[in-house]
Amino acid sequence: MDITTRIKAFNLLGSELSSISIEEIKSLAAKTANQNPWFTEKEIKFAIKEIGEHLTTEKISEWIAPYDFKTQRKTIALVAAGNIPLVAFHDFISILISGNRVLVKQSSKDSVLLPYIAQRLIAINKEFTDWIQFSEERISGFDAVIATGSDNTARYFDYYFSKYPHVIRKNRTSCGILNGFETAEDLEALGNDVFRYFGLGCRNVSKLFVPVGFEIPKILDAWIGYKDIVNHHKYANNYDYQKSIMLLNATKFLDSGYVLMTENEKLVSSIAVVHYEFYNSDDSLHARLRKDADKIQCIVGGHAFSGVAFGKAQSPALADYADQIDTLEFLSSL
Repeated sequence: MDITTRIKAFNLLGSELSSISIEEIKSLAAKTANQNPWFTEKEIKFAIKEIGEHLTTEKISEWIAPYDFKTQRKTIALVAAGNIPLVAFHDFISILISGNRVLVKQSSKDSVLLPYIAQRLIAINKEFTDWIQFSEERISGFDAVIATGSDNTARYFDYYFSKYPHVIRKNRTSCGILNGFETAEDLEALGNDVFRYFGLGCRNVSKLFVPVGFEIPKILDAWIGYKDIVNHHKYANNYDYQKSIMLLNATKFLDSGYVLMTENEKLVSSIAVVHYEFYNSDDSLHARLRKDADKIQCIVGGHAFSGVAFGKAQSPALADYADQIDTLEFLSSL
């Protein structure tokens, strides 16, 4: 397949995913229910629709334009995470669009959704049959590796895959910056960045930087539309547990009944908890962000230091690379 054929296939895939039926979503959710209770119909639908919207001929062509892909195909091992639905899709399409084969080592928490997408792609063009392979066992016979995991597993990946060209991603989180001039609509949209996928993604906002004097309850007032999240049993268990710990430790916190907010310098917060930190000036804020730059995936808000609009953290474009590592540049260099 030449590049034009591959673009056409992914464009058709995008069209199909954009119009996926609710019956298919329900079927996928039923298959993933026992494997990963966090993968609800709502979150699966969002993930698939987002992918579909980005798979257009125009967007794909613009994305790959800067790169010169070699004609010799290589096999790229993709060690997938399973924290949010289809989290490995961007690596999956990057490998295939660059003209390489993909060997996917699936996560035990997500072995349904990516194979489903692959089957749809193969139905569009059967040549992809020889380009895609899934494995739940130990993988071998590859030329390079893209792997995502925790900080602990990343050390293992670095050792195990040291002799191969590789991209190894570690734990990251995202934060939001408020400047005090946000509208109620801005703060409501910020809730999507916090609660989408139950806060389990590296692009989910777990920490807010707010100017001194900002009234934190305004945020909770704007998030009332997300209150039903606590009806999910696993989220509710986390909410109850974190609240109990804070009460036992006499930690000061604000409680909305579905999320806890507490002043804390740590970037990463637990599920159902959002940290906030006050800043005095842009200079002090900038210094704070530089300090933890290697731990931040993206920054949401209307501040000059923000790169993502409110509500759009989980809607990255094709050129928004995880950990700011240009995957296509890596693949084109092999």
